[in-house]
Amino acid sequence: MRGYLLDTHTFLWWTGEPARLPTAVLGILRSPDSSLLLSTASAWELQIKVGLGKLQLDVALEEIIDREIAENGLALLPIELAHIIALGALPPLHRDPFDRMLIAQARAEDLVLVSGDGLVRAYPDVAVLWA
Repeated sequence: MRGYLLDTHTFLWWTGEPARLPTAVLGILRSPDSSLLLSTASAWELQIKVGLGKLQLDVALEEIIDREIAENGLALLPIELAHIIALGALPPLHRDPFDRMLIAQARAEDLVLVSGDGLVRAYPDVAVLWA
């Protein structure tokens, strides 16, 4: 079973606007052979955006995450010290701290990062899924 770490925008589209995801990506995410993960960094980023009024959700973020855990087997990936240390090995291609954490986590945990962000795809040694 391959692990797929959802970028923040991927999680939003997966849970609210799946038609925005490429067909191939959607197929992989829906496969029972895929293990879906959401970083606590993404949950943190989303909650900040909600609090600042930059993101409006139909239901509370906690409800969305709980639903995805129950319905799609989503697992939460906590931020570990090893992930923080792995940030030091990343070249300075992306300035967003949340995206940098996701890249570090994907590399450290040997996960495929599901992201349409071109800067994310520029990092060496990280598998990225997008079509």
